[in-house]
Amino acid sequence: MTDHLLLKISNISIYIGFILLLISLVPLGMSISSKRSARYANIAVWIVTLAFVLELAYFVFRWLATGHAPVSNLFEFIAMFSIMLIFGYLVTYHYYKTKVFGLFAIPISLLLLGYGALFSTDVAPLIPALQSNWLAIHVITVTISYGILSMSAVAGFIYLLKIIPENEKSWRSFSLEAITYFIIVILTYMLIMVLMRGVVKYEADFFYVDQQGNDSVVTYNLPSLINYKDSIPVEHLGNNEYDRTEHFTTGIEVPPIIKAHSLNTVIWSLGVGLIVYGLLRLILRRRIYTLLKPVANKADLNLMDDIGYRSVIIGFPLFALGGIFFAAIWAQAAWSRFWGWDPKETWAFITFMFYTIFLHLRINRGYEGEKSAWLAVAGFFLILFNLVAINLIVAGLHSYA
Repeated sequence: MTDHLLLKISNISIYIGFILLLISLVPLGMSISSKRSARYANIAVWIVTLAFVLELAYFVFRWLATGHAPVSNLFEFIAMFSIMLIFGYLVTYHYYKTKVFGLFAIPISLLLLGYGALFSTDVAPLIPALQSNWLAIHVITVTISYGILSMSAVAGFIYLLKIIPENEKSWRSFSLEAITYFIIVILTYMLIMVLMRGVVKYEADFFYVDQQGNDSVVTYNLPSLINYKDSIPVEHLGNNEYDRTEHFTTGIEVPPIIKAHSLNTVIWSLGVGLIVYGLLRLILRRRIYTLLKPVANKADLNLMDDIGYRSVIIGFPLFALGGIFFAAIWAQAAWSRFWGWDPKETWAFITFMFYTIFLHLRINRGYEGEKSAWLAVAGFFLILFNLVAINLIVAGLHSYA
């Protein structure tokens, strides 16, 4: 069996898995309101389980095709995160049998897969720093912890949706609405990139000098609102040859420590997302999060609180092991030092400290219920910030990820 065939099987597996997860939302939704609730719930869980097996098949076949764990680039890491989120959901359902949970957890996994698909799925040789068994050990452990910690955030979000009144005017309702705005931003980002890459096929190349002083060329898929310092618009002639040309740019420039092309995409997403959000508010004439309240109202608050706490109890030690301890061992092997203040390492430390404080407040200060729910949701945003902002915008030793 050739590597090409293995990759093809891998890609088909994750694609079918994505479709099955999408389909599973139908019987899962029907299980909330139907008299045959248990039957529909069982059908949904079996579909999700099959999707999870296919996603694992993607992982195994891609590993066999490439010869290394498929966690070496952003697409592979996000795909693994999405798979482990489904794993976390299945474990949660096994113990708690809560049907409402899946209507929130599965869409997050689908969004992650859709987001990851916007990055390059090509297979490339590993750079020297990644040629280590610690790559698989470190990243797989971290993604498992992310998947379990995400269950805490899902439980917290459902808790907040149910407990915060629909017409309340407070920081609580504002913060909850802000969460729905960022969900819209993610959806807007995916739509913009599909439109600009697949339909419009917009490309604008710029020459610049990167952080290491090397000559580089970057391709913009959205008009340049912000660019690298002293960047020059160029046209690709083929065979690594470029000629100076004219591309739209505002003239705003940043040093190469900031990944300007990624920051440009984030700015576009936030701006267009705000417009889409504003239009939805005008059409619906109410807060967006209120659309989800009818589903969340069926949840048991005590159960959501328990899931949120137990998810952190399990996920936090795993994150400490994979994100701090295993990462330090790998850093010593790759860069001859156990710890540095690279942006990704710094944010891993911030995340570690956040969940340490979370558990301290929960155990010693009585932060249960709503307070715990807010902390759980905030923790997930820390994870997403690490995944999006640190990976995409800030240049560092982990930029390849």
